[in-house]
Amino acid sequence: MDEGTTAGPTLRRGDRGPEVVDLQQRLSKLYLYSGPANGRFNRRTEDAVRNYQWSRGIRGDELGVYGPETRARLEAETGNR
Repeated sequence: MDEGTTAGPTLRRGDRGPEVVDLQQRLSKLYLYSGPANGRFNRRTEDAVRNYQWSRGIRGDELGVYGPETRARLEAETGNR
């Protein structure tokens, strides 16, 4: 992934991998996720994404799904890696 871009896959429950680890770490920075950064998009991760979306008024992505609008907002808020 290029630095400074918000391009990336849409993630949802059942997905796994380094993109999910990044998502979990970003949500942890905002105290929305307290589980392990294990790369598994499970119910706990889905709930954290949903809470983030609700708290920020994000309506462009399905609730609990880490889509383009949610990704752009979260990455802007938590900075580049």
